[in-house]
Amino acid sequence: MTPKTDNQESYNKLRKIYPLFTYSSYNYSISGNKLSFGFIFILNDEIEFRPTSSIILPEIPQFRENIHPLVENIIFQIGMIELISYWKATCSPMIEIKAGQLNEEQINWWKELYFNGLGEFFYLNTIDASRENFINISSHGKTHEKIEDEFFKNEYIIPIGGGKDSVVTLELLKNNGMKVHPLIMNPRGATIDTVLASGLTMDDTIIINRSIDPVLLQLNYRGFLNGHTPFSAMLAFYTLLASALTGYRNIALSNEASANEATIPGSDINHQYSKSIDFERNFRDYYSRYILKEFNYFSFLRPLNELQIVSIFSKLEKYHKVFKSCNVGSKTNTWCGNCPKCLFTHIMLSAYKGTDYADQIIGMPMLNREENTAYFDELCGFSAIKPFECVGTLNDVQTAMKRIIQLTPEYNMPLLAKRFIDLAHTLPENEAPVINYDHFLDKEQMNILNLALQ
Repeated sequence: MTPKTDNQESYNKLRKIYPLFTYSSYNYSISGNKLSFGFIFILNDEIEFRPTSSIILPEIPQFRENIHPLVENIIFQIGMIELISYWKATCSPMIEIKAGQLNEEQINWWKELYFNGLGEFFYLNTIDASRENFINISSHGKTHEKIEDEFFKNEYIIPIGGGKDSVVTLELLKNNGMKVHPLIMNPRGATIDTVLASGLTMDDTIIINRSIDPVLLQLNYRGFLNGHTPFSAMLAFYTLLASALTGYRNIALSNEASANEATIPGSDINHQYSKSIDFERNFRDYYSRYILKEFNYFSFLRPLNELQIVSIFSKLEKYHKVFKSCNVGSKTNTWCGNCPKCLFTHIMLSAYKGTDYADQIIGMPMLNREENTAYFDELCGFSAIKPFECVGTLNDVQTAMKRIIQLTPEYNMPLLAKRFIDLAHTLPENEAPVINYDHFLDKEQMNILNLALQ
């Protein structure tokens, strides 16, 4: 279980000491096929943050007359999502936007995203923050006008995270005749290896390099507030920038139906909020209203649950030794073997390839490790909350465990599988996997998924 810390007193104190957070400005420059940009955030006129990012394209973009206003608008919006990583250090009650103008509807949209995206942050810091008054936002910068354009090509940008889900999206679209372009933020072992395993190269890949201002890391070290922020929402705005620069219209994410399930049952707290259909719907509405309606941001795997995705992934063996879903081991390109993500991936892979095969991929017999019991109970629904990780639904895991038990001889039954057998009577009857019809796929895209499931 992820530990909680009582930081309510610190929250109240820091808000009094640092009442104002300012999004001062943004800047950008273009050189060849590289766009560099940065932001200035100021805390109480005392502490300044200057994070920077760049995006490198497979080719030099063909800039049209109205591309610069569009690029400026999107960079401004990226600053709106980047600022939350710095604001959360003090949770200042007032955010002042000088870098651009937001109307009242936009301000409400951002407040909703911040509040929902910080649900885990508030919960694990034991902070009692109300939706109505956790922040006030004022805006008095220049107006960024929405533009109208029809320059897009029917090609696909596919963000690659190094896990199984983006592999499935990449393979299915590529193998069904779609022109695909991988996108990687801060390339590392598994993301690079995934692109190479697909037969594409890094020269075909859109690369985003994003840095954290070290001043924030210093504040974290000094005990300022810290925690989870909506990373996928940030990635969403970065993909719009990539789409605008390349003219590739479709942005195909790999978020599945399970991302809609609350981490804490019966609450609105969801580790995966910015991967949920609610965020996807709200984001599509936002960019259509205030940036450019021609983008097509959607999750290709939204109709599927984890079992259906793994049934497809289990056949893509050329990726099995290169994919990684472990956050702990991401920097070293390894499976740590001691986290909910490693255990969840092991369970799902075992359901289709057997526990011995999954042991070899993860590097250890996860279902025979007694120290994984707490994570196992959270994943299966024997605990009050799920892990604060991007994992499948309770139903996904329960169905996978039943499949493992059916496929495994009794004499070889893993320790945690025996635990599931002993406790299964406490669980509600789980449902059979079905197609989720709350999505933004067109008929052709749905046909690709349906064929893959046969």
